Amino acid sequence: MISKKEYASRRRDLMAMMQPNSIAVIAAAPEKIRSNDTHYPYKQSTSFSYLSGFAEPSSVILLIPGRGQGEVVFFCRDKDPLRETWDGYREGPAGVVANFGADDAFPIDDIDDILPGMLEGKDRVYYAIGKDAEFDKQLMVWVNDVREKRGSDANPPGEFIDLDHLVNEMRLIKSAAEIKLMRKAGEISARAHCRAMQLSQAGLFEYNLQAEIEHEFMASGAAGPAYTSIVGGGKNGCVLHYIENRGKLRAGDMVLIDAGCEYQDYAADITRTFPVNGKFSSAQAAIYDIVLAAQAAAIEVIAPGLEYHLANDATVRVITQGLVDLKILNGDVDELIEQGAHRDFYMHNAGHWLGMDVHDVGDYKIDNHWRIYEPGMVVTVEPGIYISPDNTNVDKKWRGIAVRIEDDVLVTKTGNEDLTSGVPKVREEIELLMAS
Repeated sequence: MISKKEYASRRRDLMAMMQPNSIAVIAAAPEKIRSNDTHYPYKQSTSFSYLSGFAEPSSVILLIPGRGQGEVVFFCRDKDPLRETWDGYREGPAGVVANFGADDAFPIDDIDDILPGMLEGKDRVYYAIGKDAEFDKQLMVWVNDVREKRGSDANPPGEFIDLDHLVNEMRLIKSAAEIKLMRKAGEISARAHCRAMQLSQAGLFEYNLQAEIEHEFMASGAAGPAYTSIVGGGKNGCVLHYIENRGKLRAGDMVLIDAGCEYQDYAADITRTFPVNGKFSSAQAAIYDIVLAAQAAAIEVIAPGLEYHLANDATVRVITQGLVDLKILNGDVDELIEQGAHRDFYMHNAGHWLGMDVHDVGDYKIDNHWRIYEPGMVVTVEPGIYISPDNTNVDKKWRGIAVRIEDDVLVTKTGNEDLTSGVPKVREEIELLMAS
């Protein structure tokens, strides 16, 4: 888990990047109504959680560098025995000071009286504008309160600066503690995929495999899926974000599963594609091996000092060459790449940042130049080939085949580490596991 010391260090690092005489305002994610008085399961804002580890809603953190009474101020729900009986334990202001590193803490009900005074006299406010429209409006009410209610001598903040840019850059480089959690998330998710492979058989439904995967997540201590699990049998695998998971698995088809757990706020993201009945056909094997080779080529160019785009470029080249070799594409490989001919079969990029969010924060380019990999970054590598069942331009034997292979790769000081290697991806190893 992340220690109190590390959360405090993150806050100090953020305040060190803030300009003089400024204040940062970080709001918890709002609760969301599912129906009537029933809420969706609460998910804290990842930036709020990154800076505090505090999971309760109706909370606000202020970071005020140089404040003599303490630089870290929390607003949170007050203790309430009746509400705690219905909804669960609350830390309350005293608990936030004792357990979450606040220098000062106040009931959230007092924020209208206290926060405007903390804004007064500050030159600038760091805030993630546009994440919560209601809180955006409320923040401007507090700024206007300084301007309108405190007389002609009032000095409201004159500048707003996007807080996300600073926090996102911090989150991009994972600490040793974060890497440990992501390694654990990868291990749990790999076991879940192995479970699905071993239990797969014709006649089951996609949701049966989803249930087995998510059972493994929860039984292993994960909070649950980090995103809606994708289980696409046969042609359903050609739908990139297929989440219905209601189809029947048929012998002779493959099933594409894209699923990862969330473990202590950190996500895993794995995709495997395997035959429902445990044996690849020759056509399935031909497509599968191209995707596997593309992934291997991409992982080879993930290392400190190398540019982010090289991995995607490697997958495009291997996939285009493979499709030419199978006569699914025709022409010169370089010309086909220039034309983007692969996009009919491989319509997404090779991966994305991974961390507290599945599609995690962080820029891919800086000043219009591709970012250079640094130790501590984690990226997915997920090439794929998807041949629509309605594509009459290809031989019938290829139609409806979809393959994606995805792993989570940590950039290390000397190269990289596959955090999700616990689930096989070589065809022979998959068949052996499924036979067992």
